[in-house]
Amino acid sequence: MTRSDSDSWDLASSVGATATMVAAARALASREPDALISDPYAEGLVRAVGIDFFTKLVDGTLDVGDADDSGVARLMTTIMAVRTRFFDDFFLNASRDGVQQSVILASGLDSRAYRLPWPDGATVFELDQPQVIEAKTAAMTHLGAHPTCDRRIVAVDLRDDWPAALRSAGFDPALPTAWSTEGLLVYLPPEAQDRLFDDITAMSAPGSALATEYHPDGGASMSERAAAVSDAWGDHGFRVNLPDLFYAGERRAVADYLTEHGWRVTTAPRSEMFARYNRDFPENDLLAPMRESLAVTATLS
Repeated sequence: MTRSDSDSWDLASSVGATATMVAAARALASREPDALISDPYAEGLVRAVGIDFFTKLVDGTLDVGDADDSGVARLMTTIMAVRTRFFDDFFLNASRDGVQQSVILASGLDSRAYRLPWPDGATVFELDQPQVIEAKTAAMTHLGAHPTCDRRIVAVDLRDDWPAALRSAGFDPALPTAWSTEGLLVYLPPEAQDRLFDDITAMSAPGSALATEYHPDGGASMSERAAAVSDAWGDHGFRVNLPDLFYAGERRAVADYLTEHGWRVTTAPRSEMFARYNRDFPENDLLAPMRESLAVTATLS
């Protein structure tokens, strides 16, 4: 279903299904012999959503390689493992630097509030659509999971006045904050991307930190890869057409935009992130443009 300005979703439809896809990848990545991440809740979260395709993946009754002989979907686990570890390290480093307030925008099935070793006094705000927040919270309760921080849920659409909702949940704009927008930007129209960073900047005290991603080709490579995955997985019952979820159009380069708004920015291409975590970036023509996708971290002066 093509995106609109008023669309909504749960964890089994539209953009929400991509959160379940990522959770499935985390579950698989956590089982690897030389695992980059450990997410003991990912499998249970996937089962709770109930998308048959992803349930079969985490059950082991359907192998990713069997689902896609092009090699693209087979790499999902490694790609998501590297991305997850990058954001894990971002939050842990910010905490070690004394930042005690964190915000996860479009949190989906993120389990960091439950699985990371947050320091005493840490508060983590999770923002997402009401149906997503409610389903994830219920699933974690069913799994017997307990947050390792002061977890605050904010059930709000990012197209609405989310800064007001965040403040109502106890967010203190006078405190330095660690912000993440993991896997979010391609699901926003270009102008909404700018508004998001405007709002983050306005809510950030000096010393705040931000982690995000940026695709210099405007996400075209991601859309092409997503089309290949959708085609392959459709034969196994996955009915979400992933390219329909992305917004096309020219975007401001995130590093430039943040620099202009007072942030000190560091970027690293995806291939460098793979090397940082001792993973080889795949030699695949379809994935080649993604080598230059950037991991972005920034600190507000």
